[in-house]
Amino acid sequence: MNREDTIKELLLKQKYDFNDLMTVVRILRGEGGCPWDREQTHASIRNDFIEETYEVIEAIDTENPTLMREELGDVMLQVVFHTQIAEDDKQFYMDDVTTEICRKLIHRHPHVFADVNVENSSEVLKNWEAIKSDEKSRKTVTDKLTAIPPMLPALMRASKVGKKASCFDFPDAQSVMDKISEELVEVSEAMETGKQEDITEEIGDLLLSITSLCRKLNVDAENALKQATDKFIDRFHKVEDEVLAQKKEIADCSLEELDAIWGKIKKK
Repeated sequence: MNREDTIKELLLKQKYDFNDLMTVVRILRGEGGCPWDREQTHASIRNDFIEETYEVIEAIDTENPTLMREELGDVMLQVVFHTQIAEDDKQFYMDDVTTEICRKLIHRHPHVFADVNVENSSEVLKNWEAIKSDEKSRKTVTDKLTAIPPMLPALMRASKVGKKASCFDFPDAQSVMDKISEELVEVSEAMETGKQEDITEEIGDLLLSITSLCRKLNVDAENALKQATDKFIDRFHKVEDEVLAQKKEIADCSLEELDAIWGKIKKK
């Protein structure tokens, strides 16, 4: 079927499947397609993949199935788009992508596809990590630490590093609290020197210790900070509403005035 007939067939459809999505992207990237789509590379649409992923997370967090359906489609488009770029460069094809993930899932679930017995999900995860390490030839703890993607959000990466390095961990939450107190002193000492490099280093150590506390208390550091930020925005909104109700601008209020309003809202 030529390009024109394929387009006509697509336009007549009411429902589309995965193969149709691949066909649409192939047309967009092909001769006579969209100039913008034809110009893109893996690097040029890299950030789009990140953005679309976070929009799926928003749909999950807001429990919005309609939004999730849309955003999952956008993520699927990114997968197809990157694969089409690779296909155009004769690097790999969609069958290679699906083959690799299917092989991985079968290999890492020996309790389903082989004769390994497991008692619970904890054993499943333990086996998964062991199989993954064997696949990637990660023999040492350092191998596992350096394999954690450095481009992950810093809090998420720090949490993963701490979990992987559990052989060199604090014994309990109180021990981490003591370490945090120690790090706070070192931040104060760095502030006294006035050296920005020292201040940055010590605050980094403090943040790393806080992720250790989160781990000991079974708190997701990334999610905890997100919730705290959302709470701050919500309270700030209420503070500003209160100021506007007084016929004033928030920029003209003193810190003491704003703090008093904040305290009143916090009590509520």
